[in-house]
Amino acid sequence: MTTPIIIVLIVLLIAFIVLFSVVIPIPLWIAACFSGVRISIFSLVGMRLRRVPPQTILSTMIQSKKAGLEVSSNDLEAHFLAGGNVFRVIFALIAADKANIELSLARATAIDLAGRNVLDAVKMSVNPKVIETPLVTAVAKDGIQLHAIARITVRANIDRLVGGAGEETILARVGEGIVTTIGSALSHKNVLENPDSISRVVLEKGLDSGTAFEILSIDIADVDVGKNIGAELQMAQAYADKDIAQAKAEERRAMAVAQEQEMKARISEMQAKLVDAEAEIPMAISEALALGKLGIMDYYKMKNVMADTDMRKSIALPVEKQFEHE
Repeated sequence: MTTPIIIVLIVLLIAFIVLFSVVIPIPLWIAACFSGVRISIFSLVGMRLRRVPPQTILSTMIQSKKAGLEVSSNDLEAHFLAGGNVFRVIFALIAADKANIELSLARATAIDLAGRNVLDAVKMSVNPKVIETPLVTAVAKDGIQLHAIARITVRANIDRLVGGAGEETILARVGEGIVTTIGSALSHKNVLENPDSISRVVLEKGLDSGTAFEILSIDIADVDVGKNIGAELQMAQAYADKDIAQAKAEERRAMAVAQEQEMKARISEMQAKLVDAEAEIPMAISEALALGKLGIMDYYKMKNVMADTDMRKSIALPVEKQFEHE
């Protein structure tokens, strides 16, 4: 056999191996046949052409077949091409079937494409999860502040996983319910004596509506007494009233001082006018004497009256004032 013929045979052998191992996955088809999965070799070639790994599709089909589930290769391919996790969907279907939870392939793929972990949801349906609220602060009607922490036992609701609210909504609603319940209590002592009353009232509100979970129980883990908010508010109000009263008193004092200053200014103005008027009296008297309107006897009578008036004023003064007046 010549060398060129040997080279051609080697090339054909390599091409045959590549054709049946890469393009036509014969080993995968044989494994599927022995596992009871019916799939044609042309379907495997089509997967290669559609850039879908046949190993992934066949592995999930074999696992579902062994678990007693029938799934279509077209559905798995469509979910893979849509960006879903095929293995997680199959594992979730198997777990749901073993736990007698109703879950179809269409719903499982929808949940997976919605961004939720469908396998964790099935596990949570079997084994409920406990989530803890952050520290919730509320004030009873007697003004005492209370700090409470609650533990919520939730179970995934498969039917509401698509479009249902998450854990954050559950925590927010439970926190709001705790605040409302404590705020409606007449005394903080009632809450401390019966903390289960909080969980009972909150649980009756149906806080899991519209969420992807079902609340099984709400347990108050801890309740602590905080500040006396009522007393602090009363003190703050008293200080505010005091400041308002002081401001009003200062306003009245300022108005009184302003009125006093205005009165003093008016008195000074009147005294100045009086001094000016008294300074004009001698001139008026001399003018009256010159014009004959005032006689000399009238003038002396006026002087006697003035002297008599001054004497009467001095007599009316106390003794020490009389000396000062003299």
